[in-house]
Amino acid sequence: MERVDAAGLGIGDEYPPRIMGVLNVSEESPYDPSVFDDSGEAAQYVDEQLIDEGADIVDIGLESANKRFEVLSAEEELERLHVALDTIESVSGDAVFSIETRYASVADEALSQGFDMVNDICGFADPEMPVVCQDYDVAVAKMASPPDLERPGAVEETDWTERRSPEWAESADYVDQVYEALKQNGLTDKTIIDPAFGGWSEAKTIEDDRETFRRLREFRALGRPMLVSINRKNFLGELADRGTDERLPVSLAATSMAVERGAHVIRTHDVAETRDAALIGSAFTERAACTQNGVRISHLEIQSTRELRAHLREGGVDPAKADDWVQHTLEIDGLDPSARDRLGQLAQKQGAGWVDFADGRSLLFGSSTAISSVSRHLNAGDGDIGLLRDHLVRVVE
Repeated sequence: MERVDAAGLGIGDEYPPRIMGVLNVSEESPYDPSVFDDSGEAAQYVDEQLIDEGADIVDIGLESANKRFEVLSAEEELERLHVALDTIESVSGDAVFSIETRYASVADEALSQGFDMVNDICGFADPEMPVVCQDYDVAVAKMASPPDLERPGAVEETDWTERRSPEWAESADYVDQVYEALKQNGLTDKTIIDPAFGGWSEAKTIEDDRETFRRLREFRALGRPMLVSINRKNFLGELADRGTDERLPVSLAATSMAVERGAHVIRTHDVAETRDAALIGSAFTERAACTQNGVRISHLEIQSTRELRAHLREGGVDPAKADDWVQHTLEIDGLDPSARDRLGQLAQKQGAGWVDFADGRSLLFGSSTAISSVSRHLNAGDGDIGLLRDHLVRVVE
C-alpha cells in the first residue's frame, strides 16, 4: 500500500485515520451549517467546528456537486476562489487545506496561493489536472467518475463498451465500473482514491452504494490510500429509516466499518464524532505490519476470492489462481441426519472439508474451487441441501 504525504500529513496504513472536514463557499450547497460567503465567519467555523474538533484536512468547495444544479464554469469558480483564499489566510489553527474542483486551472490558482491539495470529484476528466498536481507535488483525491466534466460520479453512464470493451461491459457490475473508473486517466504518485458514494446520477441506486461498501476492501488492490464520503448518506439512513438530521449514529457505525475495510480518510460534516468512530475502527483493525531495513510486510486481510482476484489482476497474474488459495468456512445447521451425510460425502468427494458436531451443526470448509465444485453438484432435486446451491455460489465470489 502506497503512503501519501499531503503537505506533511502522512496518509496510509501506518498512520491514524485522517478526518476531512467540509467548508462550502457556495450558496447552492444543501448542508447549511457548512455554507459561508463571509471569509471571517468561515474562518471561525473552520477553527472552532473543524480543526478544534479534530479535522486534519479542511476541504473547501466552491460549488455544490448536487446534480440538480447547473455546473459552474472554471471562470465562475475562480470568481468565488477569493472567499476560500481569504478564509485560509484568516484561520489560526493548523490543517491541510484541500480545494474541491474539477478544473485544472482552478486547482493551479488555488495551489499557487496557499492550498495544499486537491479534491477532484470528476476523476481527472480535465486531463491537465494530474499534470498540475504533479507539478506542485501535492496529494489529490480522485473520485470515480466518467471522463466528463459535467457528470461527476455518474460511473454507470459511461460508455464502457468504448472505454473498455463490449465483452467487459457485458459482464461488469456497478462496483467493477467504479474500480475501472478510478483507473481511467491514470493515477499520480500522490493520488488518494474515492469510490464515489452518494446520489451522483439518476441511474445510481442505494443498493449500488451498499454493494460498494460491502466490497470496499477490493479497492485496496489499487495500492493507494482511500477516501470515503459516507456522512449521513441515503444508503445508510434508509437502513435505519432515519432522515438526514437523524443519521449521525448510522454514519458513525459505518465510519468504523469503513476504516476497518481500508479507508484512510473520512470526509464528514460531523468532525468530532466521526474522529472518535474512526479511531475505534482503527484500533480493532487487524492490519499488522512490520518494517525492517526498509522492507515492509503488511497483512492485507483478504476475506473473499474476489478481493484476491483484484490484487492478482493488478499484478498481471491470472485472477483464477485465487480460487485455489482463498479458504472459506461455513456453518450449516438444521439439516436432517441423512441430508448431512449426503452433503458430507459430496464435500469430501469434491476436495472440501466436512465436520459434524453432536448438536446437529456441521462445518463445510475449503478453497473456492472446492466449494464451487460442491455447489455445481447440487440441484433442486436434492431437497434441503439443493437449496444451498445459490448461497454457496455467492460465498465464493
